[in-house]
Amino acid sequence: MQHNYNQNQYDHYTIDADDTLLKWLLKHLNGSKSKIKATLAGNGVSVNNSIVTQFDHQLHKGDTVTISKSKQNEAFKSPYLKIVYEDRWIIVIDKSVGVLSMATAHASLNAKAVLDDYLKKTHQKCNAHVVHRLDRDTSGLMIYAKDMDTEQILEHNWHEIVYERRYVAVVSGVMRQDEGTIANWLKDNKAFITYSSSTDNGGKYAVTHFHTLKRGSRHSLVEYRLETGRKNQIRVHSADMGHPVCGDLKYGNGDNPIRRLCLHAYKLYFHHPITHEPMEFETPIPASFRQLFKI
Repeated sequence: MQHNYNQNQYDHYTIDADDTLLKWLLKHLNGSKSKIKATLAGNGVSVNNSIVTQFDHQLHKGDTVTISKSKQNEAFKSPYLKIVYEDRWIIVIDKSVGVLSMATAHASLNAKAVLDDYLKKTHQKCNAHVVHRLDRDTSGLMIYAKDMDTEQILEHNWHEIVYERRYVAVVSGVMRQDEGTIANWLKDNKAFITYSSSTDNGGKYAVTHFHTLKRGSRHSLVEYRLETGRKNQIRVHSADMGHPVCGDLKYGNGDNPIRRLCLHAYKLYFHHPITHEPMEFETPIPASFRQLFKI
């Protein structure tokens, strides 16, 4: 048995022989087959830090299985976000489109408020602390800290802790290049529009790597890997290439095939701020993106 993040909520196991998940769970857990299947269906089981719901999932020697001992995440149902992972220090969520990361003066619907409400209802004496942000209309993976010490570690060591951030976007037009890198300086003007410059304009240097995943007749599916995390970086760099992100009202060209900003943060890899373990999270490419390319 591996170390526990939080004795009250999760058990961690290291697999010592190949097996299917359901067979392993039946051998190692006290519970009926239906209860175990309910835990799987309720996102209560993770393999190597990714939630698994298929009972026939193949386990391999050395895999790590994490099992929720509580019904908290199963009971947590929100149209605004999904809890992908939680321990005593951090919460990783998959944020829905149209939801702010935190409150602003003008809007109350935000992921932090949803998490604070959940933490209160589950009698956890803590709040969700914002570490980084996603734009309101960008969906995908985010980390929140559950205490100020963890928040400070993440905030001050973000670039050392987070070693991979990838986004997927539907962009306007057919990409010619299979892959490449965009690097320039980004700066806001007085109207808070971010603009780029190939020479130092007093802004922040920004580097984005791109890889074309699929091409359609009028759109392309592109993966972006951030080397720096500047405000609106992907949206500006995508527009710089002549292929703005679809549905981008600020930097786009009016092309909006699925009536949303087509940008999703789908891979987030980091070293745990407290245990220093590698934590690797991925969410599926949104179905509405895939449908455009028949995948």
